[in-house]
Amino acid sequence: MKRVFALILVNLVSLTIVFSQSSKAPVVYKEISGFQVVKSVYPTAEEIVQANEIWFKIVDANKNVLGYCLSSKPYSSDINGYNGPTPVIVVLDKNRVVQKVSILSNSETLAYVNKLERQNFFKSWCGLSVKDALNVKATADSYSGATITSVALRKNLDIILRKAYTKKL
Repeated sequence: MKRVFALILVNLVSLTIVFSQSSKAPVVYKEISGFQVVKSVYPTAEEIVQANEIWFKIVDANKNVLGYCLSSKPYSSDINGYNGPTPVIVVLDKNRVVQKVSILSNSETLAYVNKLERQNFFKSWCGLSVKDALNVKATADSYSGATITSVALRKNLDIILRKAYTKKL
């Protein structure tokens, strides 16, 4: 009887492990370039030119400045979401008001990133100056189901916005 019980228990544990692993979403690296994000805001953008170590100018074919962008990528390799680094890009207009926040290339579970998009996580900073964007209280608890990802993204945004605020154009 003990052997039968042990055998049943082992089979249940095995089935649980197999089922739990098969129900997880696959990890897929999603390539998202900063220029791709910039073009979604400024379709006539032709180039991104470094203005200083933090700020980048977005220019058209005639070298007219359309706006600016910031990337957390050089400063955030040790900030990990659920499946690795979660660098962000912040696209701003000529008045340095945030127009778009987006995650760059990453291995996060797509369902979690999509959930944050549906919950307007990335829009929390839109329409704000860099100074005001620093005060956004997008807490992880506000975005259930993607807590680890949202915490990492928030840390990335904090880093790049602080650097942008202290190293102005």
